[in-house]
Amino acid sequence: MAGRVQGKVALITGGGSGIGRATAALFAREGARIVVADYNAEGSERTVREIKEAGGEALFHHTDVSSHEEVGVLIEKVVECYGRLDCAFNNAGIEGDFASIAKCTIENWQRTIAINLSGVFYCMKYEIAQMLTQGGGSIVNTSSVAGLVGGRRTGAYAAAKHGVLGLTKTAALEFARANIRVNAVCPGFIRTPMAERALDSGYLSEEQIVATEPIHRMGKPEEIAEAVLWLCSDAASFVTGVPFPVDGGFVAQ
Repeated sequence: MAGRVQGKVALITGGGSGIGRATAALFAREGARIVVADYNAEGSERTVREIKEAGGEALFHHTDVSSHEEVGVLIEKVVECYGRLDCAFNNAGIEGDFASIAKCTIENWQRTIAINLSGVFYCMKYEIAQMLTQGGGSIVNTSSVAGLVGGRRTGAYAAAKHGVLGLTKTAALEFARANIRVNAVCPGFIRTPMAERALDSGYLSEEQIVATEPIHRMGKPEEIAEAVLWLCSDAASFVTGVPFPVDGGFVAQ
């Protein structure tokens, strides 16, 4: 039985750990050829190695998504290696520093916006250009529940993630008739290295997180991966411009 993305070429940024790694692994199991892009070479090489050991096909390209030049080279590499780009998961991101607006440093603001928002714009710019030449494709961007609601001490992060949703909706409208679908996932509290750093920082405790979740637990990277796969698959062929919460009911409260 063919996989849900059988024969497709999928690019996953931030594929060196967490949600990106889980998504890369799932797409590979479902028949896609994978390009992992990240600045974390060690983690990304592990992702590629695990995919290959499981019988899948994958390669790693070192990329800093805050550099539009590097993103342009990345898309050229994808096409050079595989001839096309069918699915793109623009997932690379950082949490930044936890600080109030008054105490947020200019450096933290600029770095968080550069990676989490500008990085998504650069990726979409070059991905869409390629998809236009081949007759279509599907893009999923990683926003967050912080892109749907505010949160104390997360000004730069929340601004970036809200911005990702604006970019997603705009691109979806602009390219709907070109057979390019653009959606966003909005993860809740997912057990990833990023979340572990937030816990270690004292920003929140796991008990506080669980208490705010109607499902009463943190999510798993694999649960986000399933949503991304569905949005990229033909099963979601009439879905575009959607901010898709995968959050245990957090924003329903």
